[in-house]
Amino acid sequence: MSSNVHVAVLGASGYTGGEMLRLLNNHPACKPVALTGERHAGMALGNIFPNFVNSGLPDLIRLEQVNWEEIEVVFCCLPHGKTHEVVKSLPDKIKIIDLSADFRFSNVTKYESVYGVKHAAKKLQEEAVYGLTEFFKNEISQAKLVACPGCYPTGAQIPLIPLFEQNLILPNNIVIDAKSGVSGAGRELKQDLLFSEINENFRAYGVGVHRHGPEIEQGLSIAYGQNVQINFTPHIVPITRGILTTIYVNLKSGQDINDIRQCLIKRFNNEPFVDVLDEGTNPSIKNVHGTNRCLISVFQGRLQDQAVIISVIDNLIKGSAGQALQNFNLMYGFNEVTGLENESIFP
Repeated sequence: MSSNVHVAVLGASGYTGGEMLRLLNNHPACKPVALTGERHAGMALGNIFPNFVNSGLPDLIRLEQVNWEEIEVVFCCLPHGKTHEVVKSLPDKIKIIDLSADFRFSNVTKYESVYGVKHAAKKLQEEAVYGLTEFFKNEISQAKLVACPGCYPTGAQIPLIPLFEQNLILPNNIVIDAKSGVSGAGRELKQDLLFSEINENFRAYGVGVHRHGPEIEQGLSIAYGQNVQINFTPHIVPITRGILTTIYVNLKSGQDINDIRQCLIKRFNNEPFVDVLDEGTNPSIKNVHGTNRCLISVFQGRLQDQAVIISVIDNLIKGSAGQALQNFNLMYGFNEVTGLENESIFP
């Protein structure tokens, strides 16, 4: 176990980068020594995020200014399509925790098809471990490169993977209906995210083509051992953060709603960040605000052979920076809850 891990955060000026820094700065064994932000290079972090005034964190610099010899682990908060270009030339001693999509697909061709770019680090892709923490702890603890899941795939896969592993649900006609806060779209200026466009509004986007759909299908297909197809539709709602995912599944013959609930309770009984709520209890986004937790509820559908599963996460924490820190803890031999033990802010 290293006691003072030197960390670089690439893309530190975005929402994900800012949350990553907030968590790292409160971790007892992390020392952020390099923060990059190409457009804000030379600026004090407190001028980008005033909540970091007097934090003691270094100023932002350009990538080419990083002294890689002093870095032990890199948190990549760069846009999709950028990370693989950057990390392919890093010194071999550096561990990588990627919060973009560049290493999430086990099949490079699939990644290139979904994201429309050629992968520049195919050898590293072969080494990457998918960082859905609750399911790949041993692999993550030994990994050089961890590819953290997307926010929607995190909220959907956590409750679904155990059900496929135990062969309780059918692999078709799965409907995943997810609602996310605006921060999931990033910090770039976009017309459809202006206050007057998003306030008092609610819309679907990426219908049938959202890039997280294939990522979810990949994880579920691996768990089931056969091809799984889903209908996935994300929506954006006028809140800052959080994802509520409603999942409709058809039960296999002989299974009932109690089998679904008990499967999830048993699977997550010893997991510090995943809880299955009591029957009839609805989770809300506020219940996980600012935390690394995932709350799950199971309900009987209108049809006897159908279950409705609801999960909530904070897209910037469990769906991004928090899960990345949880993976870091495993990679460096810390208790996985280190730096992530806070409760939600409610109301």
